[in-house]
Amino acid sequence: MKKISFLAALTGILFAAHGRAFAAYPVYTGYQGTNAAGQVVYLPTNAGTTAVPTTGAVVTTNVTNAASPTRITGALPRVGSNATAAGRQYYEPTSFDRLADSGLYVGFSVGYSASVSGSMVADYMGEENAWFVPGAFQEADFNTDTVIPLQLSVGASINNDIRIDFSYLRYSGISYPSVVQSADGVGGYVEATVDGGAITANATMLNLYYNIDSYTGYLAGGMLRPYVGLGVGISLNTIADYVVYDNTFYSEMDPSVAGPGDLTGISDVYAYHNGGTAEQLAFMLEGGLTTELDGGMKLDFFVRYANLGKVQTSGSIIVSQTEWLGDGAGQEYPAPYDSVFHYTNWYESGRLSMIDLGVRLRLQF
Repeated sequence: MKKISFLAALTGILFAAHGRAFAAYPVYTGYQGTNAAGQVVYLPTNAGTTAVPTTGAVVTTNVTNAASPTRITGALPRVGSNATAAGRQYYEPTSFDRLADSGLYVGFSVGYSASVSGSMVADYMGEENAWFVPGAFQEADFNTDTVIPLQLSVGASINNDIRIDFSYLRYSGISYPSVVQSADGVGGYVEATVDGGAITANATMLNLYYNIDSYTGYLAGGMLRPYVGLGVGISLNTIADYVVYDNTFYSEMDPSVAGPGDLTGISDVYAYHNGGTAEQLAFMLEGGLTTELDGGMKLDFFVRYANLGKVQTSGSIIVSQTEWLGDGAGQEYPAPYDSVFHYTNWYESGRLSMIDLGVRLRLQF
């Protein structure tokens, strides 16, 4: 009797466990379970409303036709793959959604110009008597302090891989070289000092960026997404006024043979160069890594090469110099006046490019 009671209890436990397990994990659509009240529960089918039995209390379920799930087999694409849309949705969707580009955005970047390339040269060096006008007759590299380029961007993502924006980029902290090698009139050079000539560049560009994780996959365990970009636009490059000073004494005639009032020499030559603004074609190439912060913000860590075209003066130069005159007794003296000359269309220019390291904060909408 005890054995029969024990077997009955064990059978009850097994059937009860089976019923509870099925309620949590229904697999066979033909199975008819019971609810807590012992009533038959008909599972939904594709036929619409379930049939109602003729006897006993039942629970019916009204359902719409549902598509059968599709079984996915085979190797899944790696993270970030463009192979299939299913791969993006099915494989690590959290990582994908976190770094996905979408919608409009505004961005602000700050950088550091690790390398500034370019030099000034006197375009008028081939003009007659050009050596009377001190300037950069040998190429002289730009003088740079700390150059901090700032950029403001407004753009949108075309799809998950491509985004496009319009940007304003400004450079400052660049100037004309402080010392130049000027011509001495006899095939050599003399050193001339420079004061002024601050340079600023304001570039507006249309930029295109492409996420290359389709080829590289996400980096750092899905935290970083690599991209490349290029842009083209117009840069307004402005150089401020500057003065080039040559303190060399140039002898024109031996005072011992000079008559009264004859020009014997020239000294203290100042060349006042009027600055100017040049409108130039500009372009940039960029590569970087993107990560995401809270609140829909993204950070781009980038390396950028920017070529801003030419920096050029207005071509107007005013030269002031001290003239020395013979006294007729073998001596010379400075004239009581300064000789002043005005040159037009005598330009100085140089090309400007840089390599920047920076970070961009993007707020997506």
